[in-house]
Amino acid sequence: MRALELKVPPAAAFLACAAAMWLLARACPGCEFPMRYAGFLSLAIAGSGLAVAVAGLAEFRRLSTTVNPLKPGEASSIVTGGIYRYTRNPMYVGLACCVLAWGLYLRNFAALLCVIIFIAYMTQFQIRPEERALQEKFGDEYTGYKSRVRRWL
Repeated sequence: MRALELKVPPAAAFLACAAAMWLLARACPGCEFPMRYAGFLSLAIAGSGLAVAVAGLAEFRRLSTTVNPLKPGEASSIVTGGIYRYTRNPMYVGLACCVLAWGLYLRNFAALLCVIIFIAYMTQFQIRPEERALQEKFGDEYTGYKSRVRRWL
């Protein structure tokens, strides 16, 4: 399973998940559920997720550290300010919000199962390898940060 670690860019994983959700929604019309204002709610959740992700990206840029998720060992510092005081992975939280928003927009329980799959995939193949690389590079400083701030929310 380590062969998948840090190989698929998170944006590509998001797009693949979104496509799979759309296909599932079409293949499982019996899993649809009614929901008033699904478009509005979806837009609000996706917008919030994008705001969280952009806030995370802005902190990386402010500290001039790498934003390349496939090479966490190139990080020049641990980002702990701004949105990183509340989540260690705001960009992934943002993507997960967008996946959730898409599932709600589709109004399909089968599609919504992909939210769980996306979070599990990101945790196993992106976040944990990143954490190992940062732990190796920054040691006790990263250990302290991990003890103060949650991985997701």
